[in-house]
Amino acid sequence: MYKLLVVDDENESRNLLCSYFPWGDLGFEIVDQLENGKLALEYILNNPVNVILCDIKMPFLDGIELAKEIFNRKLKIKVIFLSAYKDFEYARNALVYGVSNYIVKPSKYNEIFEVFSSLKKNLDNECLSSKDNVLDIAINDFKDLSSYDSKIISFVKDYVTEHYKDAKLEDIAEAVHMNSNYLSQFFKQKTGKCFSNYLIKVKMNHAAELLDDIRYKTYEVSELVGYSNTKNFTRTFKNYYGKSPKEYRNQKDPIDPEPFER
Repeated sequence: MYKLLVVDDENESRNLLCSYFPWGDLGFEIVDQLENGKLALEYILNNPVNVILCDIKMPFLDGIELAKEIFNRKLKIKVIFLSAYKDFEYARNALVYGVSNYIVKPSKYNEIFEVFSSLKKNLDNECLSSKDNVLDIAINDFKDLSSYDSKIISFVKDYVTEHYKDAKLEDIAEAVHMNSNYLSQFFKQKTGKCFSNYLIKVKMNHAAELLDDIRYKTYEVSELVGYSNTKNFTRTFKNYYGKSPKEYRNQKDPIDPEPFER
């Protein structure tokens, strides 16, 4: 999720905007809502923020001055202005400070959706193109969506391979700045497999390898692949391979690489 700070001196407008728009579905998390630019500047200097949605005319430090501070301090924060039509010319003065867009009050659902959907794509592209991003992927020429898709899927699979014991869809979604429900659908669409089934596959493959080592007891293997309850592990293993862990250890022939299907 990208971190979004909302700044508006009108309490009712600010609260409505934060409460009734489905920010999470677009990949944004509201980290706080503040009433003026001075408080916003103090906040962003001490907390991580990706985007600021702010009114232009506010006490102490207005939107233009806040955008200027962000620009001069070279902070990597996107600014979206939120204000009335009459302030449009005023807002144009902030283009030199890298303001990303402008939403007219009273805000319309479709306009907010379009602006932030576009912003989400831009942020994703920037994230994937950075050598220091959380995916640790260097993309020198980010040209098409298929490249983006493959990078995301590769990251998900690599993450599960490395962190299979504690891997959670929510943590991976956070890493790639996606809503967890959307990432689940995305993974299924691109791989033909449910994320939960893919995670079980990786866990069970590791479990089978560990069971080949007689030093490990079944409950230890269960814990090593992320199951605190041995009964749940045994049931999952048998559903996957058609054999219980004990039956697997007692067999003479190696287990089939393909899972047992009922």
